[in-house]
Amino acid sequence: MAGFYHERLSMKNILTASHLIRRASVLVLSMALFACAHQAPGPAASLKNAEVMTKAKQEQITADQALQLLKDGNARFVSGHVQRRDLPAQVRATGHDGQFPLASIVSCIDSRSAPAQVFDQGVGDLFVASVAGNVVNEDILGSLEYGSKVAGTKLIVILGHTHCGGVKGACDGAELGNLTQLVKKIRPAVNMTPDVHGSDRSSKNHHFVDAVAENNVKLNVQAVLDKSPVLREMAQKGQIKIVGAMLDVETGKIRFF
Repeated sequence: MAGFYHERLSMKNILTASHLIRRASVLVLSMALFACAHQAPGPAASLKNAEVMTKAKQEQITADQALQLLKDGNARFVSGHVQRRDLPAQVRATGHDGQFPLASIVSCIDSRSAPAQVFDQGVGDLFVASVAGNVVNEDILGSLEYGSKVAGTKLIVILGHTHCGGVKGACDGAELGNLTQLVKKIRPAVNMTPDVHGSDRSSKNHHFVDAVAENNVKLNVQAVLDKSPVLREMAQKGQIKIVGAMLDVETGKIRFF
């Protein structure tokens, strides 16, 4: 009888211990899940669905803040930690409420320099005018005036890039239909650029090509100021900022100047 009693007591102790172990395991698992949920977010955890620009947000953003948003966006693009966006939702929102971009970009048609991608922006965030060699003409100026004076963008960026085909054509004096007239608009940048890495001033010297591309950006920034009294006045009043930038197509990094 005593043996039976002790056997039942041992079984009870085993069941009690097993119950306690299960409860402890649940507690440990719960604490682990809590810790994961409340730990500092890493690059992946910090990604959120980006909201669209609204009129209220656009009005509050300064030119310097708009520039910083583009710099931050390019840093995300380079790192691979781009923002998650519900693009169909952004289409619906901007289609219903209108567009309120934060910046206007004059970029090259180069497939590697799409502004929305390299600046990691969503639907309705940017006005984009693309033309080979990112040159500014009256049509581009009119578009930029609309973007800033009418639609409220705070920043204008002339975006050039390395290994630019349009610049190479200008260096070599390329002639091909209407392209002939376009590359002539880049020739002033070729002429003002000193020899780089030797006396070869052709497209074969990529150091020279990239130096010309940067000077071409600077000339077109100045062209915006010289040829558009509307934008020049806005810039002088601090309402907008007009800057140049160069994209390195090998790394995706953008350098502003």
